[in-house]
Amino acid sequence: MPVPLSPRERSQLKARAHALEPVVQVGNAGLSDALVAEVDRALTAHGLIKVKLAGADRDARAALGDAIVARTDAADVQRVGKILVLWRPKPDDAG
Repeated sequence: MPVPLSPRERSQLKARAHALEPVVQVGNAGLSDALVAEVDRALTAHGLIKVKLAGADRDARAALGDAIVARTDAADVQRVGKILVLWRPKPDDAG
């Protein structure tokens, strides 16, 4: 289940994400198991990431972003154009 964010948390994450570069780029092949695995690895390693979505159709990009959020249990922090900012708490290292 995606992590709910308060407006204050979302604002702080947006500020942190501003300087980030996209770590995953979604090509014309769209959503695949390998892509979801890569986004999942990036979220586990970094917690806050940017994903660049390909395609000119706004509705298709929105559907793709929704699918990525659903399959990775990440919080959708922000969407600006072709960039999707995702956040998920990093697992505890002390475990």
